[in-house]
Amino acid sequence: MPQSPAHEPSEPMPKGTADTPITRPDGPSRRFDGRILIIGFGLIGQGVLPLLLRHLDLRPRQIHVVTDTPDGADSARCQGIGFEVLPLTEQNHAAILRARLAPGDVVLNLSVNVSSVALLGVCQASGVLYLDTCIEPWGGDYLDPARPLGARTNQALRETALALRRAHPAGPTALLTHGANPGLVSHFVKRALLHLGHEAGLAQRMPECRAEWADLARSLDIRVIHIAERDTQSTARRKQPDEFVNTWSIEGLMSEARQPAELGWGTHERRFPTDGARQATGSQAAIYLQRPGAATRLRTWTPLAGPDIGFLITHSEAISIADYLTVGDDAEPVYRPTVAYAYHPCDDAVLSLDELAARGWRAQTAKRLLRDDISEGTDALDVLLMGPRHGAYWYGSLQDIDTARRLCPRNNATSLQVTAAITSGLRWAIDNPDRGILEPDELPHEDILSLAEPYLGRLVGVHTPWTPLTDRGWLMDETLDHDDPWQFDNFRVS
Repeated sequence: MPQSPAHEPSEPMPKGTADTPITRPDGPSRRFDGRILIIGFGLIGQGVLPLLLRHLDLRPRQIHVVTDTPDGADSARCQGIGFEVLPLTEQNHAAILRARLAPGDVVLNLSVNVSSVALLGVCQASGVLYLDTCIEPWGGDYLDPARPLGARTNQALRETALALRRAHPAGPTALLTHGANPGLVSHFVKRALLHLGHEAGLAQRMPECRAEWADLARSLDIRVIHIAERDTQSTARRKQPDEFVNTWSIEGLMSEARQPAELGWGTHERRFPTDGARQATGSQAAIYLQRPGAATRLRTWTPLAGPDIGFLITHSEAISIADYLTVGDDAEPVYRPTVAYAYHPCDDAVLSLDELAARGWRAQTAKRLLRDDISEGTDALDVLLMGPRHGAYWYGSLQDIDTARRLCPRNNATSLQVTAAITSGLRWAIDNPDRGILEPDELPHEDILSLAEPYLGRLVGVHTPWTPLTDRGWLMDETLDHDDPWQFDNFRVS
C-alpha cells in the first residue's frame, strides 16, 4: 500500500505538528552542580555522554561511569570522565552507590542484568535522583525456566518498581523506563491524541490529568495503539551464522525477545487468546501470552514499508499506556485500548532472532553491535492509533543514519532516539527534583519533547486507510473478524 500524504490540518494544530523540520538546539545548557553516576556504558551510555555535556552545564569530572566491561574506557577517560570496571551485584551495589553519591546526585542506569528496583531503592533512601530505560532484574533471571511465566513478565517487574512509591511517597524524582520506547512513545501518544482531537473538535484545551487523557482517547474511540517500529539500517557485512547482530543492545534484545509476549488488553476485545493469561495481582491492564515475544508476530503499518509484520516484544509502555488510558475500575474498566509493541528490527536482527529461535533460544556465540559501520537506513519509531472514527494515524520519528551522525557523534539512528529521550528526561528531573517515582505517561509531554525533538529527525503524522484486514479477503480465513477489524485476532499472525 502506498504511503498516505503527510497530515496537513486545515487549522493550526497543537504544538508539535506533523512533518516538523529538523532544527539544531541552540538554547542554553542547564546548570547542574551534582554528580552523575552512569551504570553501564554500552552504545546508549557512550551515545548519551555528548548530549549530557551539551545540555547540562557541568564539568566532565562530575560524571563517573561504573560498568562491567572495559568497552568505551578510552573514550570516557579522554573526555575527563571517571571510569571503573566494577560489576554491580546483589551484595555490593548499595555500598558502591553510597560511596559515590550524595543527596541531589543522579544515577543514570543504562545497564543490563542489574536490578533496577534494587538501585531505585537505594536512590530513594539516599535522596538521589534516578532514571532508567527499562526495568531489569538481577542476572536476567526472568529467563529462569524454574520461575513461573507470570513472574518473568514486564508487568511483574513494573509492579515491584511501583511498589516503592508506597514506601517513598515523597522521594526524589525517579523516572522509570524513560528511553525511546518505553519512554518517548508515551509522549508521542499524547501528541497524536491532540492531533486527532483537534481534527474532531474534541481537544479544545490540553488535558490536565490522567482521567482527561483517558476520556479523550475514549471519545476518539481509540481501540488499538501499536508502537510500530521499523528499522532499515544496514551494513555491507551481513549477518554470519552463529552471530547476533543489532543496532542497539545485543543482550537487551535477546532478553526481551525470550520473555513472554505481553500487551495491554482493550475493552473492545471479544475473544481472549487461547494461550493468554492474566496476573493474579497488581494492575489488570495487560495480559501475557504463554510463548516468547520473538515467536509471536503482529500485522502493523509504518510509512517506511506500508503494511508490515513485527515481533510482539514485551515492553513496559504496552502496559503503562493501557493503564494510563483506562476509564473506570482497573479490573472491570469501561474503556481501555489494546496496546502492543510491534517491532521490525533491522534485517540482520530479524535473521538473528530467527536463528535464536531455531537454536532453542540459546544465545549465539558471536555478537556484533552496529554503529560506525552502518552505511544506510532509517529507524521509524512511532505510535499507530487505530479506531473506527479515523482509521489509523501514525505519528512519530523518522530518523536516518546520516542525520543522526550529523546531529550527535557516537550514535546511530536508533540510539539517538533513545539518548535524546534520556537527556530530556534527566534535565526535567533535575529541574523537578522532588516529584517521586514516575512513569513516562505521568510527565508533561511537551516539556520532555521540547529538548528531544531536534534530535528526532522528521516528526511526521500520516493518516492511512490500512486495517489488519486490508488485502486479505482472498484468504477466506474463517478466523478473521470482519465485523470489527481492530480485534487482536486480526492483527496476530497465525
